[in-house]
Amino acid sequence: ARRGRGRGARQVMVSISGSKKLKRQMAPSFWGISRKDKRFVVTVRPGPHPRGASIPAAVFLRDTIGVVATLREAKSAIYSGGVRVDGVTRRSLHHGIGLMDVVELRNVEDAYRLVPGGGAQLTPIRIPAGEKGKKLCRVTSKTTVRGGRTQVGLHDGRTVLSDRPVRLGDTCVLGVPGQEILDVLALGEGAQVIVTRGANAGQAGTVEKIEEGTFILPRRALVALEGRKIEIQTDNTMVVGRGEPAIRVR
Repeated sequence: ARRGRGRGARQVMVSISGSKKLKRQMAPSFWGISRKDKRFVVTVRPGPHPRGASIPAAVFLRDTIGVVATLREAKSAIYSGGVRVDGVTRRSLHHGIGLMDVVELRNVEDAYRLVPGGGAQLTPIRIPAGEKGKKLCRVTSKTTVRGGRTQVGLHDGRTVLSDRPVRLGDTCVLGVPGQEILDVLALGEGAQVIVTRGANAGQAGTVEKIEEGTFILPRRALVALEGRKIEIQTDNTMVVGRGEPAIRVR
Protein backbone atom coordinates (compact mmCIF):
# COMPACT_ATOMS: atom_id res chain seq x y z
CA ALA A 1 0.00 0.00 0.00
CA ARG A 2 1.18 3.61 -0.70
CA ARG A 3 0.65 6.81 1.24
CA GLY A 4 0.84 10.16 -0.56
CA ARG A 5 1.62 10.89 -4.19
CA GLY A 6 4.88 12.85 -4.12
CA ARG A 7 8.41 11.66 -4.82
CA GLY A 8 9.04 11.10 -1.14
CA ALA A 9 5.85 9.12 -0.56
CA ARG A 10 6.35 6.50 2.12
CA GLN A 11 5.57 2.89 1.23
CA VAL A 12 3.80 0.79 3.85
CA MET A 13 4.05 -2.99 3.65
CA VAL A 14 0.83 -4.69 4.66
CA SER A 15 0.69 -8.20 6.10
CA ILE A 16 -2.30 -10.19 4.85
CA SER A 17 -1.84 -13.31 6.93
CA GLY A 18 -2.17 -12.10 10.50
CA SER A 19 0.27 -11.58 13.35
CA LYS A 20 3.37 -13.72 13.85
CA LYS A 21 3.00 -13.71 17.62
CA LEU A 22 0.40 -14.48 20.26
CA LYS A 23 0.05 -13.48 23.90
CA ARG A 24 1.37 -16.38 25.92
CA GLN A 25 -1.71 -16.41 28.17
CA MET A 26 -3.94 -16.96 25.12
CA ALA A 27 -2.07 -20.02 23.79
CA PRO A 28 -3.87 -23.42 23.92
CA SER A 29 -2.86 -25.59 26.88
CA PHE A 30 -1.80 -28.50 24.64
CA TRP A 31 1.14 -26.43 23.33
CA GLY A 32 2.88 -27.18 26.62
CA ILE A 33 4.33 -23.68 27.10
CA SER A 34 5.18 -22.02 30.39
CA ARG A 35 2.73 -19.25 31.28
CA LYS A 36 5.25 -17.27 33.35
CA ASP A 37 7.77 -16.26 30.72
CA LYS A 38 8.03 -13.67 27.96
CA ARG A 39 4.77 -11.96 27.10
CA PHE A 40 4.51 -13.24 23.52
CA VAL A 41 5.05 -16.57 21.81
CA VAL A 42 5.32 -17.66 18.15
CA THR A 43 1.92 -18.46 16.69
CA VAL A 44 0.47 -20.47 13.80
CA ARG A 45 0.11 -18.84 10.38
CA PRO A 46 -2.70 -19.90 7.98
CA GLY A 47 -2.07 -23.45 6.77
CA PRO A 48 -3.46 -26.99 6.65
CA HIS A 49 -4.96 -27.00 10.16
CA PRO A 50 -7.08 -24.45 12.06
CA ARG A 51 -5.09 -22.15 14.35
CA GLY A 52 -6.85 -23.47 17.43
CA ALA A 53 -6.09 -27.10 16.53
CA SER A 54 -2.38 -26.99 15.67
CA ILE A 55 1.04 -26.21 17.16
CA PRO A 56 3.64 -23.92 15.54
CA ALA A 57 6.76 -25.83 14.49
CA ALA A 58 9.04 -23.73 16.71
CA VAL A 59 6.82 -24.24 19.78
CA PHE A 60 6.56 -27.96 19.01
CA LEU A 61 10.35 -28.37 19.10
CA ARG A 62 11.02 -26.15 22.12
CA ASP A 63 8.03 -26.61 24.40
CA THR A 64 5.95 -29.63 23.34
CA ILE A 65 8.71 -32.24 22.96
CA GLY A 66 11.65 -30.22 24.35
CA VAL A 67 14.33 -31.25 21.87
CA VAL A 68 15.71 -27.67 21.83
CA ALA A 69 16.02 -25.19 24.68
CA THR A 70 15.58 -21.83 22.99
CA LEU A 71 13.84 -20.20 20.05
CA ARG A 72 17.26 -19.57 18.49
CA GLU A 73 17.96 -23.32 18.47
CA ALA A 74 14.50 -24.00 17.03
CA LYS A 75 15.17 -21.51 14.23
CA SER A 76 18.49 -23.19 13.42
CA ALA A 77 16.88 -26.64 13.23
CA ILE A 78 13.94 -25.50 11.09
CA TYR A 79 15.78 -23.15 8.72
CA SER A 80 18.45 -25.81 8.04
CA GLY A 81 15.79 -28.30 6.89
CA GLY A 82 15.96 -30.50 9.98
CA VAL A 83 12.18 -30.86 10.37
CA ARG A 84 9.88 -32.80 8.07
CA VAL A 85 6.09 -32.99 8.42
CA ASP A 86 4.36 -35.81 6.54
CA GLY A 87 7.58 -36.37 4.60
CA VAL A 88 7.90 -32.74 3.44
CA THR A 89 10.63 -30.41 4.74
CA ARG A 90 9.10 -27.39 6.49
CA ARG A 91 11.24 -24.27 6.96
CA SER A 92 8.71 -22.01 8.69
CA LEU A 93 8.62 -21.39 12.45
CA HIS A 94 4.88 -20.83 12.11
CA HIS A 95 3.90 -23.97 10.18
CA GLY A 96 0.95 -25.55 11.99
CA ILE A 97 1.37 -29.20 13.06
CA GLY A 98 -1.98 -30.82 13.72
CA LEU A 99 -4.02 -33.98 14.16
CA MET A 100 -2.27 -37.16 12.91
CA ASP A 101 0.67 -35.24 11.38
CA VAL A 102 3.94 -37.21 11.35
CA VAL A 103 7.00 -35.20 12.38
CA GLU A 104 10.52 -36.41 11.62
CA LEU A 105 13.67 -34.81 13.03
CA ARG A 106 17.14 -35.01 11.53
CA ASN A 107 19.38 -37.66 13.15
CA VAL A 108 16.46 -39.07 15.19
CA GLU A 109 15.41 -42.62 14.26
CA ASP A 110 11.85 -42.54 15.61
CA ALA A 111 9.21 -40.06 14.53
CA TYR A 112 6.37 -38.31 16.34
CA ARG A 113 2.66 -38.44 15.59
CA LEU A 114 0.22 -35.89 17.04
CA VAL A 115 -2.87 -37.58 18.45
CA PRO A 116 -5.57 -36.66 20.99
CA GLY A 117 -4.79 -37.96 24.46
CA GLY A 118 -5.49 -37.44 28.13
CA GLY A 119 -8.33 -35.05 27.41
CA ALA A 120 -6.00 -32.85 25.35
CA GLN A 121 -6.72 -32.10 21.72
CA LEU A 122 -3.13 -32.87 20.66
CA THR A 123 -0.31 -34.78 22.28
CA PRO A 124 2.83 -36.26 20.66
CA ILE A 125 3.59 -39.98 20.72
CA ARG A 126 6.67 -41.76 19.38
CA ILE A 127 6.09 -44.10 16.46
CA PRO A 128 8.42 -46.67 14.86
CA ALA A 129 10.27 -45.90 11.65
CA GLY A 130 8.01 -48.28 9.72
CA GLU A 131 4.98 -46.01 10.27
CA LYS A 132 6.55 -42.77 9.07
CA GLY A 133 4.96 -43.14 5.65
CA LYS A 134 1.37 -43.66 6.87
CA LYS A 135 -1.18 -41.17 8.11
CA LEU A 136 -4.86 -41.28 9.04
CA CYS A 137 -7.01 -38.58 7.43
CA ARG A 138 -10.71 -38.06 8.10
CA VAL A 139 -12.94 -37.41 5.07
CA THR A 140 -14.66 -34.02 5.46
CA SER A 141 -16.02 -33.44 1.94
CA LYS A 142 -16.70 -35.36 -1.26
CA THR A 143 -17.47 -34.33 -4.82
CA THR A 144 -17.52 -35.87 -8.30
CA VAL A 145 -15.10 -34.41 -10.83
CA ARG A 146 -14.63 -34.80 -14.58
CA GLY A 147 -14.42 -38.42 -15.65
CA GLY A 148 -16.72 -39.60 -12.87
CA ARG A 149 -13.94 -39.86 -10.30
CA THR A 150 -14.47 -38.95 -6.66
CA GLN A 151 -12.46 -36.15 -5.09
CA VAL A 152 -12.36 -36.20 -1.30
CA GLY A 153 -11.34 -33.41 1.06
CA LEU A 154 -9.46 -34.45 4.19
CA HIS A 155 -9.22 -32.91 7.64
CA ASP A 156 -5.69 -31.60 7.05
CA GLY A 157 -6.64 -29.58 3.98
CA ARG A 158 -5.62 -32.14 1.34
CA THR A 159 -7.77 -33.10 -1.61
CA VAL A 160 -7.15 -36.45 -3.29
CA LEU A 161 -8.81 -38.52 -5.98
CA SER A 162 -10.25 -41.85 -4.93
CA ASP A 163 -11.39 -44.86 -6.94
CA ARG A 164 -12.64 -46.56 -3.77
CA PRO A 165 -16.12 -46.14 -2.27
CA VAL A 166 -15.86 -43.50 0.46
CA ARG A 167 -18.34 -41.57 2.62
CA LEU A 168 -18.16 -38.50 4.82
CA GLY A 169 -16.73 -39.45 8.20
CA ASP A 170 -14.69 -42.37 6.86
CA THR A 171 -10.94 -42.39 7.38
CA CYS A 172 -8.34 -42.80 4.64
CA VAL A 173 -5.03 -44.48 5.39
CA LEU A 174 -2.81 -42.19 3.35
CA GLY A 175 0.71 -42.79 2.11
CA VAL A 176 2.82 -39.68 2.66
CA PRO A 177 4.26 -37.70 1.05
CA GLY A 178 2.87 -39.36 -2.12
CA GLN A 179 -0.79 -38.97 -1.02
CA GLU A 180 -1.94 -42.34 -2.33
CA ILE A 181 -4.92 -43.91 -0.53
CA LEU A 182 -3.75 -47.23 0.91
CA ASP A 183 -7.04 -48.19 2.60
CA VAL A 184 -10.43 -46.77 3.58
CA LEU A 185 -11.74 -47.33 7.12
CA ALA A 186 -15.53 -46.97 7.07
CA LEU A 187 -17.45 -45.27 9.88
CA GLY A 188 -20.11 -47.75 10.94
CA GLU A 189 -21.06 -50.38 13.48
CA GLY A 190 -18.02 -52.25 14.76
CA ALA A 191 -15.51 -49.57 13.72
CA GLN A 192 -12.76 -48.64 16.18
CA VAL A 193 -12.73 -44.88 16.75
CA ILE A 194 -10.77 -42.37 18.80
CA VAL A 195 -12.37 -39.26 20.27
CA THR A 196 -10.62 -36.19 18.89
CA ARG A 197 -12.10 -33.35 20.96
CA GLY A 198 -13.70 -32.68 24.33
CA ALA A 199 -13.28 -34.17 27.79
CA ASN A 200 -13.01 -37.70 26.32
CA ALA A 201 -10.28 -36.77 23.82
CA GLY A 202 -7.85 -39.63 23.31
CA GLN A 203 -10.19 -42.38 24.46
CA ALA A 204 -10.80 -45.21 22.00
CA GLY A 205 -13.84 -47.43 21.64
CA THR A 206 -16.18 -49.35 19.35
CA VAL A 207 -19.10 -47.86 17.46
CA GLU A 208 -22.34 -49.64 18.35
CA LYS A 209 -24.78 -47.49 16.38
CA ILE A 210 -24.86 -44.53 14.01
CA GLU A 211 -27.73 -42.02 14.27
CA GLU A 212 -28.14 -40.04 11.05
CA GLY A 213 -28.42 -36.30 11.42
CA THR A 214 -31.55 -34.18 11.09
CA PHE A 215 -32.19 -30.53 10.33
CA ILE A 216 -31.59 -29.76 14.01
CA LEU A 217 -29.31 -32.54 15.27
CA PRO A 218 -25.90 -33.52 13.82
CA ARG A 219 -24.93 -37.07 12.90
CA ARG A 220 -24.07 -39.00 16.07
CA ALA A 221 -22.42 -42.25 17.11
CA LEU A 222 -23.04 -44.45 20.13
CA VAL A 223 -19.55 -45.50 21.25
CA ALA A 224 -18.58 -48.04 23.92
CA LEU A 225 -15.60 -46.60 25.84
CA GLU A 226 -13.92 -48.84 28.41
CA GLY A 227 -16.96 -49.90 30.41
CA ARG A 228 -19.30 -47.04 29.55
CA LYS A 229 -21.20 -45.73 26.55
CA ILE A 230 -21.41 -42.19 25.21
CA GLU A 231 -23.28 -40.55 22.37
CA ILE A 232 -21.01 -38.17 20.49
CA GLN A 233 -21.03 -36.19 17.25
CA THR A 234 -19.29 -38.12 14.51
CA ASP A 235 -17.34 -34.94 13.67
CA ASN A 236 -15.55 -35.40 17.01
CA THR A 237 -14.39 -38.94 16.23
CA MET A 238 -11.96 -40.55 13.81
CA VAL A 239 -12.02 -44.17 12.67
CA VAL A 240 -8.65 -45.78 13.42
CA GLY A 241 -9.23 -49.40 12.43
CA ARG A 242 -11.36 -52.52 12.31
CA GLY A 243 -10.90 -54.50 15.50
CA GLU A 244 -7.41 -53.05 16.03
CA PRO A 245 -5.96 -49.65 15.06
CA ALA A 246 -4.39 -49.64 11.59
CA ILE A 247 -1.43 -47.66 12.99
CA ARG A 248 -0.33 -46.59 16.44
CA VAL A 249 -2.54 -43.80 17.83
CA ARG A 250 -2.08 -44.15 21.63
